[in-house]
Amino acid sequence: MPSRFLQELENRVLYLDGAMGTAVHSLDLELEKDYLGKENCPEVLLKTRPEQIRGIHESFLEVGCDAVETNSFGSMAHVLQEFDLQDEAYEISRLAAQTTREACDKYETDDKPRFAVGTMGPGTKLITLGQIDWDTMFESYREAARGIIDGGADVLLIETAQDILQVKCVINAMCAAMEDCGTQPAVNAGDDGIPIMAQVTIEQMGTMLAGTDIAAAAHVLKGYPIASIGMNCATGPKDMAEHVDWLGKNWPGRISLAPNAGLPVLVEGRTEYPLQPDSFAEQMDQFINEYGLNIVGGCCGTTPEHLGALIQRVGDRPPQKVEKEAMEPSCTSLYNPVEYRQENSLLNIGERTNASGSRKFKRLLEEEDWDEIVSLAREQVKDGSHVIDVNVDYAGRDNAKDMATVVEKFVRQVNVPLMLDSTSPAVIEAGLKKAGGKCLINSANLEEGEEKFAEMCQLAKKYNAALVLGTIDEDPDEAMARTEERKISIAQREYDLAVNKYGLNPEDIFYDPLVLPISTGMEKDKRSGLETIRGVKRIAEELPEVQTTVGLSNVSFGLKPAARQVLNSAFLDELTKAGLTSAIVHISKIIPQNRVDEELWNAALDLIYCREPEQPYTLEDGSETKDPLQIFIDKFPDDAAEQSMKEDLSELPLDERLQKYIIDGEKKGLTETLDEAMEHYPPLDIINDHLLGGMKVVGELFGSGKMQLPFVLQSAEVMKMAVAHLEPHMEKQEGDTKGKIVLATVKGDVHDIGKNLVDIILSNNGYTVYNIGIKQPISDIIAAYNEHQADAIGLSGLLVKSVNVM
Repeated sequence: MPSRFLQELENRVLYLDGAMGTAVHSLDLELEKDYLGKENCPEVLLKTRPEQIRGIHESFLEVGCDAVETNSFGSMAHVLQEFDLQDEAYEISRLAAQTTREACDKYETDDKPRFAVGTMGPGTKLITLGQIDWDTMFESYREAARGIIDGGADVLLIETAQDILQVKCVINAMCAAMEDCGTQPAVNAGDDGIPIMAQVTIEQMGTMLAGTDIAAAAHVLKGYPIASIGMNCATGPKDMAEHVDWLGKNWPGRISLAPNAGLPVLVEGRTEYPLQPDSFAEQMDQFINEYGLNIVGGCCGTTPEHLGALIQRVGDRPPQKVEKEAMEPSCTSLYNPVEYRQENSLLNIGERTNASGSRKFKRLLEEEDWDEIVSLAREQVKDGSHVIDVNVDYAGRDNAKDMATVVEKFVRQVNVPLMLDSTSPAVIEAGLKKAGGKCLINSANLEEGEEKFAEMCQLAKKYNAALVLGTIDEDPDEAMARTEERKISIAQREYDLAVNKYGLNPEDIFYDPLVLPISTGMEKDKRSGLETIRGVKRIAEELPEVQTTVGLSNVSFGLKPAARQVLNSAFLDELTKAGLTSAIVHISKIIPQNRVDEELWNAALDLIYCREPEQPYTLEDGSETKDPLQIFIDKFPDDAAEQSMKEDLSELPLDERLQKYIIDGEKKGLTETLDEAMEHYPPLDIINDHLLGGMKVVGELFGSGKMQLPFVLQSAEVMKMAVAHLEPHMEKQEGDTKGKIVLATVKGDVHDIGKNLVDIILSNNGYTVYNIGIKQPISDIIAAYNEHQADAIGLSGLLVKSVNVM
């Protein structure tokens, strides 16, 4: 039946409840009796004290909330495993929804329905950081979602999300659970099924914890069947303003917001949230008016009084109409979006990490030299690539494993979107399970009929990826379209299948009208370049919403490097004029027309357009010809050199170079540069005066939101590598330390990113650090402090509940 929740949203702003965690912590409960000894596991109260949980729900319904969230924030098996409750994940999730539904039924009237929102939190493991894999997370959330649906939830919510790859996984798990339960996602008013809400957490640094900004998160989620996008937790309303403003102006659908009651402060040993109900209501009222919010509620520190004040102030107000700016079609890295249509450039897709075309990459893959492979990708970004093509296909290796490994490293260390390139759907999916951003898939075609084409389209749909469609079909005589007419005919057939049958967005389709060599001398190949240019033009005219791309270097296959560079550059220029929007290309090898001798450029154009000269051309050997290919080749002697557009890091002054290794997180050439530096400076001075200067810049960039977390970790890893190289050359001073500190992640939390980063920095700067690990109880932290007579204690954690422990 149609979702009543979505029908109500058509008419007015709906109110979620406030903080379950805050309410639970205020209860007078016993660890052994009520929590069954499972400290920091509020879900277990559904078994022992369901009336208390139902009472919390009722306290929010009493003040007028339309929807209350289930006590299932951590009801997934991979989270409950920490408490030996993994086998009860389904039942705990079902109880959570049932308890919430009972409270809603008590307060529901004919004219005011009440909704049970089945909520699932981020868990304790980030998939992007390799702490859990896609399949394990998928099944864990799927089981919890099944329980929540069977318990009677009206809505499913993934909230407090810190990793956008996790959100993709959870939405897929929710859809699978709905299918298991005989229902489906509802997106629009009138749709049958259960709506899905997605709420991410934007930290004070301005991004999700894994580094994703709000624009990237929105582009990643836009293609999924979600009823709303929003934010919750981490900060109060004031610190969310910039991000919700972006959503209000850009997101085409519904928006939810559930801030904390301000940033927590410590008062007489207690964690308190300073934003009072009236102030909370005032700020949220302003947001509803300015940003067109549809669903509002509260997170940590918000009480029934906060929600009551908000409801009294806003009332049954309809959603405000806000002028929207269209979200430009984009792919994304883990961190930021990149528009398909660049304002002053093609979308350049780097081709050098392709085992089919790069001997160097193939060799590095065989050697499993992952650091060098990352450096190769970074070089392409420095050269101007907006996207990196990743193709690991060749015989004799586990291609799916290689794809997963390379993508996992690229995602965290190379800040551009990825094009996953393989003929095997299994290899493509192995990479997609590691990529938090919005990828491109290269490619699908009709050579093997519609079955495999459908498989690629379904992958693109499942992971919200763009899809390259090659103009190839089942024709036994000419599968690869050579003529303009064949190219547009196949493109139109593929469009009908991809868009109308499989539901892909036209803007996420990239057509590859095929670049075939014009360098073979064979009659059938002479017009290939011209037909591709015409094919691009026809596709741009007849399918204006789609994108186009080409594998550029195929056009010059077999020619000398200098000749290839000129022909590739001229061909790309002509394709761009025809309407091409992107190209798979070694961009540093592309040179502008004004850098090429006019005679060479014109000879390339004659070859592309099959133009013979009026008079025969005399070749170097004295013979004559009118063949544009022979004429073009003749203009490049054996010693003709390519032109270079690259700048080398090694050209920087030593002092600047040392810092750049740290700032860029670059390992290639590091040890050689450190050896060179030791000829001029003592090792300790290199650390304190140069390397730590680089880490200071990293800290400033991170603090200002200009560098994302995985890049900080990469810089820290390079710093650690540098210190390890320098340490044997330092003079040891036994017993000499600047101070001693105990570091620990608090009990109930497994996140140690910040702790380990602090450890590296302090250890490398003359402090003695006792890093005692994760999930440490207060008693063990104090014991370590006393044992080592430390000067300070550093506490680490990520979860809201960790603040109370601290």
